[in-house]
Amino acid sequence: MSRKTYDVDLCIIGAGAGGLSVAAGAAQLGRSVVLYEAGEMGGDCLNHGCVPSKAMIAAGKHAAAIRDGAASMGIAGQTPKIDFAAVKHHVQDVIAQIAPVDSQERFEGFGCTVIREFARFKDANTAISDNTEVRAKRFIISTGSIASAPPIPGLADVPYLTNEDIFSLDALPKKLLVIGAGPIGLELGQSFFRLGSDVEIFDAFEPLGRSEPEHAKVLIDALKEEGLGFRAPASIEKVSSTKTTVKIHLTDGTVISGSHLLVAAGRRPVTEGLDLDKAGVEVDKRGYVVTDDCLRSTNKRVFAAGDASGKGGLTHAAGFHAGQIIKAFYFSPPLINRIAGKAVTDRMPAAIYTEPELANIGLTEAAAIKAHGEANVRCVSFDLEENDRAIAERDLHGGIKIVATTKGKVLGASAVGEGAGEIIQLISLAMTNKIKISGLATFISPYPTRSEIVKRAAGSWYTDAVFGPKGKFMAKLMSRFH
Repeated sequence: MSRKTYDVDLCIIGAGAGGLSVAAGAAQLGRSVVLYEAGEMGGDCLNHGCVPSKAMIAAGKHAAAIRDGAASMGIAGQTPKIDFAAVKHHVQDVIAQIAPVDSQERFEGFGCTVIREFARFKDANTAISDNTEVRAKRFIISTGSIASAPPIPGLADVPYLTNEDIFSLDALPKKLLVIGAGPIGLELGQSFFRLGSDVEIFDAFEPLGRSEPEHAKVLIDALKEEGLGFRAPASIEKVSSTKTTVKIHLTDGTVISGSHLLVAAGRRPVTEGLDLDKAGVEVDKRGYVVTDDCLRSTNKRVFAAGDASGKGGLTHAAGFHAGQIIKAFYFSPPLINRIAGKAVTDRMPAAIYTEPELANIGLTEAAAIKAHGEANVRCVSFDLEENDRAIAERDLHGGIKIVATTKGKVLGASAVGEGAGEIIQLISLAMTNKIKISGLATFISPYPTRSEIVKRAAGSWYTDAVFGPKGKFMAKLMSRFH
């Protein structure tokens, strides 16, 4: 059987966040683009990740508001009536409303040739599928990642859920056991708890070990106080099951039973079957495409974006990669595009959308001290307990911590509490535009807002200078002339 052939400027394998962004940019610039996608358009984020999980989080938040009420405000709580089929419909409807943005029709409208077949490399310059053959000037591997299972004895023989199928459950789990206390495990664990499941979370390590310890504690303590069970750190000996239960056996002899098991303990890249070796594209021992700082693989024609590149497993990281690729390909002279397309950054924000939220960007205090030396690092903080908006809303969990050099260059930050994902964007803006602590201390913040804690934290940098002996002396001196 002969294949239909194409000769194009750009061939993209994978229609997830990174691939779609590159395809849209290149096509709208008049470049000829072939986009391969064998599965669902939109990739993991739209269909199994960010979008459905946030829809589920929203449902859980409403349920919690009804259940808990607000006694301090004179509002009594009551047991919410959960229609799980309707919750599922809500989740799927949210996906359906966003899906047209990622649809085949939209990208064909841009001028892309969309091929809904599994692609693989034939050689260094060619990709093929069952019915097509594409030669291209450049290739983008944007195949994303999927959930991976830790090497726990018995796990392979037990029915377990991942983020790819948990949203398809027909009934609410009676007791959900979660392996993994990372963003997926915590977000879905809290959501299902709020919808009526009993939830217990397991991890081999302390939860959120890469976050600022004091902020991680705020989140985990809040989840425990709400009613979620935690066994972390805990050592799992094996997993077993019966017809109706799943059991986690700990090495201390404890056995915990549940109706369902969610595995949220890591991800692996989708690079198997691409025949990358035929294209001269190397992968590391985990399966990620080996790329330089500009996302170029060991084949100078082939680049990787998003999860498959091993340089960030976040949807907005994939979007950032796409922007850098477009800039390097089409807006930078060849001699400098290796600089313009640099995709390694110290300012990639991340957020966990639990309640309270936890968000961070850049270096933690410990990482900054390791990189710059303790004498060259200074941190400032401000708690929501002193924020008037938080006081009015009776939600005082958390605050912000900004990490900087002693000269005021912002190295990173952490925020925990309601709206932390929004608050951290001020720090992202500052780091992107090289705004120092002084700039964060002098912007005008509307009152009362939670984001004001950024200004208040930055302002505290100058407390001693303004109100200490030097400041008092200057005030005394100036008062003689006014």
